[in-house]
Amino acid sequence: MAEIEELKEKLTNLIETRNVKELRETILDFEPADIAAFMEENLSEKEQLYFFRRLPKEVASDVFIEIDSDTQEQLIKAFTDTELKEVIDDMFIDDTVDIIDEMPANVVKRILKNSTPEDRKLINELLEYPDDSAGSIMTTEYISLKSSSTVGEAFEKIRKTGINKETVYTCYVTDNKKHLIGVATVKHMLLSDKDDTIESIMNDNVITVETTEDKEDVAMKLSKYDFLALPVVDKEGCIVGIVTVDDAVDVLQEEATEDMQKMAAILPTEKEYLKQSIGDLWLKRLPWLLILMISATFTGLIINNYETTLNSLSVLLFACIPMLMDTGGNAGGQASVTVIRSLALGDLEFKDIFKVLWKEIRVSVLLALTLSIVCFGKLYLIDKLLFGYNYTTRLCFVVSLSMFVTVVISKIVGCLLPLLAKRVKLDPAVVASPFITTIVDALSLLVYCNIAVALLG
Repeated sequence: MAEIEELKEKLTNLIETRNVKELRETILDFEPADIAAFMEENLSEKEQLYFFRRLPKEVASDVFIEIDSDTQEQLIKAFTDTELKEVIDDMFIDDTVDIIDEMPANVVKRILKNSTPEDRKLINELLEYPDDSAGSIMTTEYISLKSSSTVGEAFEKIRKTGINKETVYTCYVTDNKKHLIGVATVKHMLLSDKDDTIESIMNDNVITVETTEDKEDVAMKLSKYDFLALPVVDKEGCIVGIVTVDDAVDVLQEEATEDMQKMAAILPTEKEYLKQSIGDLWLKRLPWLLILMISATFTGLIINNYETTLNSLSVLLFACIPMLMDTGGNAGGQASVTVIRSLALGDLEFKDIFKVLWKEIRVSVLLALTLSIVCFGKLYLIDKLLFGYNYTTRLCFVVSLSMFVTVVISKIVGCLLPLLAKRVKLDPAVVASPFITTIVDALSLLVYCNIAVALLG
């Protein structure tokens, strides 16, 4: 870390002194992601353009991919057509498509104008795929081999074309109609004789994904099988591209962020927090807050309905409502987050609903028993003896029993809602925290009030 800070300081000095030769040499000691971070964190807009134009050609496009979309847009507007073409020609097609997705129409037009006709055709094809599909994140730059080729011929092809491919480690074997028939890795080829045919060393049990398959499922497959890339095929079984592990990592990160935002009752956004305006944050947070505020009316109605009864039994009953509601919400949230994450990882499906329910019931009973005993002790020993509140044994029992029932119900609701949401093709993260909190609050109040009336009335 200290080394990177020293390099950043050195770069800053070289920019200020306009020492271009040493600047270019020093840049080669950085990773593209670190160079992008340095640009965004330390340089003004004018300095960013000056700095980017001094980047060595071999790293410029890699750095451009790593910088955020706002800086990319600003640089593109400042580039000449020649500069823009150089950057685009050096990028992989899927990276170009990712950039285009973030740009306004006038910038997209310039990018397409400065792309080669072949690249433009591929870009347009990729842009036609749905945003959440495998087709939208795949690259068409991969190495294909013929089964009849020898290992020696395969290596010759890799040397000639590999520089423009996303990966050379995994090669895909196709027939004359581009049907995918096998996979051959460089490792297997290196360990084989140069006269061996690709057909004799390839693996014909190929795991593939279709162009329309959900990109999160594709990323999970890459993680499950520890592949560096997955071939993407059309409905006829012809290979049209590959999804690489770096794209899968981006997808998983985006999906995790999106789930966290949904569970916190915020509409998802891909923008970084500091890049969002006050208006953006307001719009993203307002809808769910309004929904939850209106839904909280149910809890208010329950309290109003039982207010006179509870007051006649004991004023102290009201003091325990926040504790019961908060504990119920937390208990339900624990179960829902566990189930949502397992659904996202593919560890659970709807068919496992009874296994999940049985497990959560047993867990909830143990937790509820522990919490209710502690609750009884807290009310009787601390609130009554230490603070002098008039908690009778009967009153403490009512609150503790309500705590027990609330925790059990909350756990059941928390584990079932995400599974039911998945079943009806809703996002489990959406129904998790917001709806569980409202449902559990209402149920815990009903349980509490009815137990109080039954045992104290």
